[in-house]
Amino acid sequence: MRTIKQAVVAALLAGSVACAHADIKIGVTLCLTGPAASLGIPVKNGLALLPTEIGGEKLQWIILDDASDPTSASKNARKLTGEERVDLLVGSNITPNTLAVLEVAAESQTPAVAIAGASMLVTPMDAKRRWMFKVPQNENLMAKAIFEHMARNGVKTAGYIGFNDGYGESWWKEAQAAAEASNIKLAVSERYGKTDTSVTGQILKIQAANPDAVLIGGAGTPAALPQLALKQRGYAGKIYQTHGVANNDFLRVGGKDLEGTLLPSGPILVLDQLPDSNPSKKQGKEFVAAHDAKHGPGTANAFGAYSWDLGLWLKQAVPVALKSGKPGTKEFRAALRDAFESMKNVVGSHGTYNLTPQDHNGLDGRGKVMVTIQGGAWKFVE
Repeated sequence: MRTIKQAVVAALLAGSVACAHADIKIGVTLCLTGPAASLGIPVKNGLALLPTEIGGEKLQWIILDDASDPTSASKNARKLTGEERVDLLVGSNITPNTLAVLEVAAESQTPAVAIAGASMLVTPMDAKRRWMFKVPQNENLMAKAIFEHMARNGVKTAGYIGFNDGYGESWWKEAQAAAEASNIKLAVSERYGKTDTSVTGQILKIQAANPDAVLIGGAGTPAALPQLALKQRGYAGKIYQTHGVANNDFLRVGGKDLEGTLLPSGPILVLDQLPDSNPSKKQGKEFVAAHDAKHGPGTANAFGAYSWDLGLWLKQAVPVALKSGKPGTKEFRAALRDAFESMKNVVGSHGTYNLTPQDHNGLDGRGKVMVTIQGGAWKFVE
């Protein structure tokens, strides 16, 4: 009969063996239903293209629906870190939900990667944001592109209408800075909710200010509402959207009233219109080929491409992290966080990523192009 000491040693050894062969568990919370589902579903489709093994370790993906609700996103994140003990959190795909994930990531010291746009998720850097990274472009990069385009095209005054949440407020903050740099006056600022069915009052105030252009700080199909209202009331100025609308569901909902819309985007949106010298073109084509093969021709989009770029992050960071710890341990989670933070020259479909302790996004000017909508399709603006 074994002694108690022998039993304890055997149990510890068994645990270490199990840990050595543990999968890398990646917990995902996305808006697969609700107002932001048009963004979350493409992200999920993109995740289906990612590796199932890296560095000799299997990847186990656990994907949950947060129904476009921050409370559900928080519950999902707690379930994933507490019950599933994941090594990495991914999500959500909208700012309010990702802010909820950020809290859980920091508390549990689990690295997290957002597929949401607001720069407030990773700036200013602090003890919480130390655990959060972000694949989509920051608004300051995109806002600069918008207002520089406005200035080149004679816009002197602009109006703003955005979501009444973190995304809308973050865009308003960056719009103010970019407008000032481009010597453009922001004449009016309004807000609306994702689930609102009318913005008549806000649009009347914008029309009263009579700006040369209007920037809509929304994402997904709800971002079409103010534009449809502006067009219905005869607004003839330029209308700009954010990179949060770069998917075909937005084109479908807006229809002909989107004609002439301008927005910044990652290179992936107009891939075939870019010169071969663009560094993201090769990765973009690989993503499109893989997506079309998995989900059908013509289904690839910018939000699925964010997932693709996450896969490139994992291919670089996971082998580095495995040198410092085994999956399922706090040492591995910390090492994965450190590996993300040290990534250099990761050429993705949305640009080239160079992360630092102060920059957990890492995209520069190569991560943006200006796009317009013509004939119901995306067109590169020279």
